[in-house]
Amino acid sequence: MKQILQSYKNGELWLAEVPAPAVKYAGIVIQTHASFVSAGTEKMLIEFAQKNIIGKALAMPDQVKKVVRKMKTEGILSTLEKVQSKLDQPIPLGYSCSGTVIDVGPGVLGFVHGDRVACGGAGYANHAEYNYIPMNLAVKIPEKVSFEDASCATVASIALQGVRQCDLRIGENACVMGLGLLGLLAGQILKASGVRIIGFDPNPERCRQALELGFDFAVNTDLLLACGQFSKGRGVDAVLITAATKSNEPVTVAGEIARIKGKVIVTGMVGMDIPRDMYYKKELDFKLSLSYGPGRYDPSYEEAGNDYPFGYVRWTEQRNIAAVLDLIAQGKVTPQQLITHRFDFQKSLSAYQLLQGEIEEPYLGIVLHYPQESSTMAPEQTIRTGDVRAANPSAGKPGIAFIGAGNFAKSVLLPHLRKRTDVIRRAVCDLDGSAAAETARKERFEIASTDIDATMADPTINAIFVTTRHDSHCSLIEKGLKAGKHIFVEKPLALTLKDLAALEALTLTSDRVLMVGFNRRFTSHANKIKEYFIDRKTPMIVNYRVNAGYIPPDSWIHDSRIGGGRIVGEACHFIDFASFLIADQPTEVLASSIQSQNTQIRNDDNVCFCVRYADGSMATIQYVAIGSPDFSKERCEVYADSSMAVMDNFQETLIYGKRGRVKIKGKQDKGFSEEIAAFLSAIKNGSPAPIPLKSLCETTRITFAVLQSLKERRSVSIQP
Repeated sequence: MKQILQSYKNGELWLAEVPAPAVKYAGIVIQTHASFVSAGTEKMLIEFAQKNIIGKALAMPDQVKKVVRKMKTEGILSTLEKVQSKLDQPIPLGYSCSGTVIDVGPGVLGFVHGDRVACGGAGYANHAEYNYIPMNLAVKIPEKVSFEDASCATVASIALQGVRQCDLRIGENACVMGLGLLGLLAGQILKASGVRIIGFDPNPERCRQALELGFDFAVNTDLLLACGQFSKGRGVDAVLITAATKSNEPVTVAGEIARIKGKVIVTGMVGMDIPRDMYYKKELDFKLSLSYGPGRYDPSYEEAGNDYPFGYVRWTEQRNIAAVLDLIAQGKVTPQQLITHRFDFQKSLSAYQLLQGEIEEPYLGIVLHYPQESSTMAPEQTIRTGDVRAANPSAGKPGIAFIGAGNFAKSVLLPHLRKRTDVIRRAVCDLDGSAAAETARKERFEIASTDIDATMADPTINAIFVTTRHDSHCSLIEKGLKAGKHIFVEKPLALTLKDLAALEALTLTSDRVLMVGFNRRFTSHANKIKEYFIDRKTPMIVNYRVNAGYIPPDSWIHDSRIGGGRIVGEACHFIDFASFLIADQPTEVLASSIQSQNTQIRNDDNVCFCVRYADGSMATIQYVAIGSPDFSKERCEVYADSSMAVMDNFQETLIYGKRGRVKIKGKQDKGFSEEIAAFLSAIKNGSPAPIPLKSLCETTRITFAVLQSLKERRSVSIQP
């Protein structure tokens, strides 16, 4: 299928060939009939992407601070590589469309094949021939409403949410500042609510159009005087700012024209330096309007399909879209009167020439129309992106595939694989077709796909790298092993003891290599420390401090069903490192966490736990999320045999003791290249897995024991 993509690096736009999206839990796949171009939002995105690196930095000072901190802790080159990888990721455009349901995922209620639907959501309702839509971002289209009108519903719901924030009653009055698309839609919605409206825009043509759409009054100059006459000298009850400008003037003027105890609502992008004296003396209520409404930016609502109770949240973003469609069906909101341009999707880039001024015509509403293939034809989920294989590939040269094309795969693993000539880059598979296609093209893989089963069944693929979200690891490992593939999976191995036991049983009957991305044990730092203490005569003490950094409580990482939490999801790295050095059977775990009443701090993100081993050794790991981001992330101290080693953030290691002094210093090395080399070597040579299955399972069991110890406030035994 085709989809409009934009380079985040230079602003270039193109119509890309990408595999059609796959359906997921609590979602549907639609064949798109029409999509609405949000002139303001999309023009802003294009202009930002076209800025040079300095311009982007000036526009995002908070991100620059994060980059500088990362440079201090991880090194300049490593950080710049990650920034470059981020900039190289293309972004989809569009967030308001309509179409027909062609596939329904498990857990979906209220939709069936063939339903006409209006859809919303950035990253979902894209300008693309097919789209995956979470069920809470789709609404059935009333019979009287066309696909073209319905494609405007999400854009109109932004205007509706602004109107709801105004909270006006029949007979009250409002001023709409900025008569672009949102302003004109908001005016129609206000009028349908029985509110008197005055509009303002410096463009006289927009004022004329506002009067045609039902505004009571509209001016392009002297707004203060006009509002005084309109409100009989009292001031308007509410001011809805839908303008787009960096200037603070709209907020200042809004304060002047609002009545005492009136309201000022902002939906547009404007300066917000509020003139305190004016707002204070009038006791004005200043509010921002949240996009399409409640649920926006909440992954539990948008992605997982968890609706808010109707009695407590009357108007969610989905219910706002439905309300707009009802207004369109009643003829009270008329997108047809706002559409100035229509483009066939094949010529859709002309729409962006219009936005960027390359075509000099006035515009307002822009709609893209899509070709409609037979509904019996399944959308293509696999495309060829190139052929990099030699005609007769060397024996033992494995064909590899990636399932998951997220940030970690693109910024960490793939750059190391890029340097290797001993593999065939066969396929990149991701449920997001654009991510799969662009990653495959950039990294010179032959195939981009959204079909996991087809990737698993491909006989030319020997090894699969699983870099998906944590909750999918177990099922993908199982599928891969049963399909006869070698598996490299990013941590964690499993999220429950039940899954771990089933996986262990399956692996014991398989001759395939299973590798978990415990990269730190492969570094020169780890191996030098292990070598130094190889003949130790005393137990070993390992103290590992992890300045992990803050992750918001509502992140998917903390969901026990999806991410498993940070102990299972990340602390396993440091357990593996310690167990690698100690090289004995873990026997007992005792854990404790901070106790805070602050809801923004998770106690289980700030944990100290001790692991005991059969030979008397002990590893203590401090995992902290409340430390300074300006300090290094990791430090490990090792003690045994009247000797000690100190590893600082995998940049420097010092060892002192009986065998003399050893020092390693250089750029940060976390062992990613070495772990990949070890995995591929095991495949090609038929040698055992680089990390024994027993060790992988022990590390995972320890993470579960840490959580059990925290919950039960006691030590927990680790069974061999």
